[in-house]
Amino acid sequence: MSATHENAGFIQTVRGPIQPDQLGITLPHEHLYDQLWEIPGRNDYAGQLDDDEAVYEEVLAFRKAGGQSIVECTVRGIGRSPEKLARISERSGVNIVMGCGWYRQPYYPAEDLIDRRSADDLAREIIAEIEHGVGESGIRPGIIGEVGTDKSWVSAQEERVHRAAARAHLATGLAITTHSIGKPVGLTELDIFEDEGVDPHRVIIGHCDHPFCLSLEYHQELLKRGAYVQFDTVGNKPPEMEERAFHLLLKHLEAGYADQLLLSHDVCKIQHFRCFGGNGFTYLIETFLPKLRKAGVSDDLIHTMIVENPKGIFTIQR
Repeated sequence: MSATHENAGFIQTVRGPIQPDQLGITLPHEHLYDQLWEIPGRNDYAGQLDDDEAVYEEVLAFRKAGGQSIVECTVRGIGRSPEKLARISERSGVNIVMGCGWYRQPYYPAEDLIDRRSADDLAREIIAEIEHGVGESGIRPGIIGEVGTDKSWVSAQEERVHRAAARAHLATGLAITTHSIGKPVGLTELDIFEDEGVDPHRVIIGHCDHPFCLSLEYHQELLKRGAYVQFDTVGNKPPEMEERAFHLLLKHLEAGYADQLLLSHDVCKIQHFRCFGGNGFTYLIETFLPKLRKAGVSDDLIHTMIVENPKGIFTIQR
């Protein structure tokens, strides 16, 4: 399976390609519009307001705090809204990179027939969006994912989606970002990607700071294999778990892994928005980074994690 991507060497945003140096301070795993409650048994109001003005105010606050780019990991079937993202980006001046693919098995749209289609067929659909845009919008994704697993293992259907993501990556040069809650599932995902010929350094293993994933050994194995380890629930955990994750991050920095670490919030519920009492998209800049500095982390290392690493992983490589 082959394809070409004329934007190799650039970063694809919802308003078109940009130079890597334009990305700036970046949140690599967030959601502006998602709807997660439409599956049986999920009654926690997971999801966000379909309120353009509220979303705009949240994104504008990030911009005013010094942020420049947001990677929006919502995919088809859970509320992806390309045109809305483009309008928010235009109004706020924040670059937005949009995802593609399928999330995890309980959220696969029935009409997409994931259980009946081959990995190649699914890959062709992902590639078509990357090359031509989503539907009639013409708006192109800039990252494959978040693709992921519902449990701490990969189901048969999820494996098919992971293989499709890998093949789309090889055809287009877009990196892959995952939903990986529950060790050792990130390693299993990485096994699948590598089996398909993906360089682990083009893969982000997500949610590594989730309470179910706070394992030094687990993180070390991911890092040794070359993947990005993403601490992307910053500010959205119970205090004791926040402290455990913070000190684990410090250990990785001390071990010399700064160039494989990414930081974000995974804003994905209404209670995460500032207007509902949450931290919004500004906590990292306003609270977490000062805490890192107070702990002795240099500005150079912080710059690596929030600017240089996103620039590297989101630049399309062919």
